[in-house]
Amino acid sequence: MPSSFAGKAAEILDAAELRMRRGGYDAVSFRDLAQDVGIKSASVHYHFPQKSDLGRAVVERYVERVMTALGPPDNAAETPAMRLDRLSEVYRTAAIQPGLICLCCVLGAQSLELPPPVSAAIGRYFERLLGWVARALEGAPAGAPSAAQAVAGLQGAMILAIATGRRELFEETREPLLRTLR
Repeated sequence: MPSSFAGKAAEILDAAELRMRRGGYDAVSFRDLAQDVGIKSASVHYHFPQKSDLGRAVVERYVERVMTALGPPDNAAETPAMRLDRLSEVYRTAAIQPGLICLCCVLGAQSLELPPPVSAAIGRYFERLLGWVARALEGAPAGAPSAAQAVAGLQGAMILAIATGRRELFEETREPLLRTLR
């Protein structure tokens, strides 16, 4: 399980995630990671024999962080709007504020070219996220977005905001999306 990584392995994952979020899967090389972390390239291979092992571990660790940040999708004390707002806050905190795009969004766009273990991990992330959103939207009023519409809207808004440097574009999508749930 990726959350069990510590020490140099965790540092390698941190460096790999940052590089992937900035430039995709191909922005990562074991040589660059070794330099980032201050170890030899062979030490990176010790922790992650193949680049696909590293990629899968980066994705799985990221997924766990996102899902932990989202919390339960069915808290009875919350409305569907509150739950979807929590999802939008995860996007804002993880992507918009530091100017880094969602790891799974970057890699999702590349999934046809990724090694199967990494592509499969990305697919599992989106299925898990869609499941969370579907549960979070249970009891939403008529006309509410589907889980796919909500995720696609927030992902697209994040890309627009980062690509244009206009953070307000995220809010222009987020606010109407949340209004449909009130």
